[in-house]
Amino acid sequence: MKMLPKTLCLLAVGITLGTASPAFADVAKPIRIGASFQEINNPYFVTMKNALEDAGATIGAKLIITDARHDVSKQVSDVEDMLQKGIDILLINPTDSVGVQSAVKSAHAAGVVVVAVDAQADGPLDAFVGSKNFDAGFQACEYLAKHIGDKGNVAILDGIAVVPILERVRGCKEALAKHPDIKIVSIQNGKQERDQALTVTENMLQAQPALKGIFSVNDNGSLGALSAIEASGMDVKLVSVDGAPEAIKAIQKPGSHFIATSAQYPRDQIRLALGIALAKRWGSQVPATVPVDITLIDQAKAKDFSW
Repeated sequence: MKMLPKTLCLLAVGITLGTASPAFADVAKPIRIGASFQEINNPYFVTMKNALEDAGATIGAKLIITDARHDVSKQVSDVEDMLQKGIDILLINPTDSVGVQSAVKSAHAAGVVVVAVDAQADGPLDAFVGSKNFDAGFQACEYLAKHIGDKGNVAILDGIAVVPILERVRGCKEALAKHPDIKIVSIQNGKQERDQALTVTENMLQAQPALKGIFSVNDNGSLGALSAIEASGMDVKLVSVDGAPEAIKAIQKPGSHFIATSAQYPRDQIRLALGIALAKRWGSQVPATVPVDITLIDQAKAKDFSW
């Protein structure tokens, strides 16, 4: 099908919404989009950032992308800088759901459309797009329970205190609670980082010699946990959340301790967030929350899965 030129597409949007003039204004002045990520050294967020850059290029948008490096003060400062540069849309992936509230309020007060992505943010958001994180934790831990024979000691490798991580842990606990012969004997914070998770898991394994399974809140941490499990020689099953390429590769190895991950769809999340933000800016009513499905990936499914 032949695509309409960009000018005609924007005009059509303007006519549909009864705002033809702003449509022409957008041609002369590109939409300015700020995207603040909690980190960009994680393949998950790299995938999300790349998808945003591709999508932004198709509409001729000007992008400002920042990395908070898990520092909420830096993230708030980054957003304030974006507002000074006159952004029209803010896509925020908070490093602290509560801590970014002042930045969200400032953006809202400036008339900027604000959509939180992947992790919920406090404050006057226009929308939130994120995975079904409770389901991710529940499905991973239900799978873990089945593969340790519905009994034994398990541990949880926790992460930073944002809503998605809390929901994954809540889902995992609810799944395991269905199995009375399974006991959670340790919950430790690996901070979602490979090196930190490696050290934390080593300590877990030493303290819990009867451990049968571990749930990690993300794949980056799970890869550190996997190294610790392999070095220990213990028979401990590992499940996680994300669907990262390296995790998928690890799951495919014969006899791997890493047996499954609840895969997210980072490209879908950022594309949906951008689409909703544009619709809101053009005058549409938008849903407050857009949940994105997850898929449990085990060894059988891993060979055909990628972000």
